[in-house]
Amino acid sequence: MSDAAFQPYTRRQTMIRRDFEIYRYRSTYMNEVALHHHDFYEVYLLLRGQVAYTVENNLYNMRPGDLMLVSPLELHQARIRPDGAPYERIVLWIGRSYLEGLSSPRTSLTRCFDTTVPGHTNLLRLPADRSVETRRVLERLSLLHAEPDYGSDLLAQCCLTELLVNLNRDAADRTLQKSLSGDTSSDRVVDAVVRYINEHYSEPLTLDSLAERFFLSKYHLLRKFETQVGTTVHRYILQKRLLNAKQLLAGGVAPSEACTYCGFGDYANFYRAFRSEYGQTPRQYAQSMRGSG
Repeated sequence: MSDAAFQPYTRRQTMIRRDFEIYRYRSTYMNEVALHHHDFYEVYLLLRGQVAYTVENNLYNMRPGDLMLVSPLELHQARIRPDGAPYERIVLWIGRSYLEGLSSPRTSLTRCFDTTVPGHTNLLRLPADRSVETRRVLERLSLLHAEPDYGSDLLAQCCLTELLVNLNRDAADRTLQKSLSGDTSSDRVVDAVVRYINEHYSEPLTLDSLAERFFLSKYHLLRKFETQVGTTVHRYILQKRLLNAKQLLAGGVAPSEACTYCGFGDYANFYRAFRSEYGQTPRQYAQSMRGSG
């Protein structure tokens, strides 16, 4: 792949289009992108580099050719290990309603992203021939996506559908997961803490109260949590509250009610945190969602 085929990297984490966007990046140096979430599906193909990828409370050690499948609202982060070599990847973003619209009653294209499916994993490591074919389809999709020619939009849609059908088939193949055991790690205590936060984010939560509940010193819990999840307990709680608030606002719940339901102490704190995280106020976000409906 030539240098011209790669695009300038942007830290933007929102989609411009409603269907899908695809990017090919090469970075010779970059700081880690903070733990974050999307409102869309993401397919990430590592081409080159040393990367450990965090999704919620799972830590995956990736190899070139590996795929990462991230569903909307999953907190995730690529942890790049600088070794002097370029960091190269293909990133595909797919709108939620668009991908659901491509599905049929018989075939759900979102299944490979579904965390409730037994045996679900975000990391997909394919046999060499399938890995080469998947990269070929992604590169063809990238070319079609950029073409203004007659019919290129429909061909791109066909290409995307082919990709997702195959990814879903691969994700359902349990034999492929046997090679992942040494590259996937979690921590039982951190798993339990994350589950508790996800179930009780609307309640008062502090590092001290969680450490007491799980019979750990707060310093030990903080260290284990940061190692596994890639952020502090406080930051994780805040992001969970904010992303759930976004979903409520998108569903028509008033900002003041979303603030209360998601466990913020007062509206001023909610307002500041929301604006800092998303670059707009809760009311502006709610209005933008009504406008896009």
